Amino acid sequence: MFCQACGANVADGNAFCTSCGRPIVGYAAGESGGAAAISVAPPVAIAGTSINFAGFWLRLVAAILDNIILSIPTVPLAILLFATMLPGIAVARGNPALLFLTFFPRIIFFVILILAVKWLYWALMEASSWQATLGKKALGLYVTDLQGNRISFGKASGRFWSGRGLSLVPLGNLYYFVDCICCGFTEKKQAVHDMIAGCLVMRKV
Repeated sequence: MFCQACGANVADGNAFCTSCGRPIVGYAAGESGGAAAISVAPPVAIAGTSINFAGFWLRLVAAILDNIILSIPTVPLAILLFATMLPGIAVARGNPALLFLTFFPRIIFFVILILAVKWLYWALMEASSWQATLGKKALGLYVTDLQGNRISFGKASGRFWSGRGLSLVPLGNLYYFVDCICCGFTEKKQAVHDMIAGCLVMRKV
């Protein structure tokens, strides 16, 4: 049989892929010759111990890594963008209205650009076959829906906008802080944006 997540060849009787560790859908349970095929949920520890959900600290480190990675193209772009304002500042010196017209359009453009870059980065990466951003991938984390399946671009986008996206509205930073803290206390280690989008962040064993 083959792993539906990574396509690796898996020997009959294995409940999980030996390559990526994901559960095998259609794994036959029970004794040979008599068991029916069932769909296996994400890996769960035995006897009520915790599931392999990614906790707050792992997710925080992954987010820091992702922001460092995103700063590589965006910081030089910001420097270039604001450097183009220097001639306008010299001309508009002493004229507040002209200074405003010099700064404001560039600031708005930069905010929209950064937001679009972050949205596409998180949504495209988490909806990809990796199911993870580069930061999550480095730490062995991946995003699934509530049944352990790969999420769509639409669901990944909903997850982004209900979390990082809302951080840009008034009081959004406070909301996002509470949102992220929740993953340290909820049963399935879900932040608010995970619950809104119906997603889980899992950790490979």
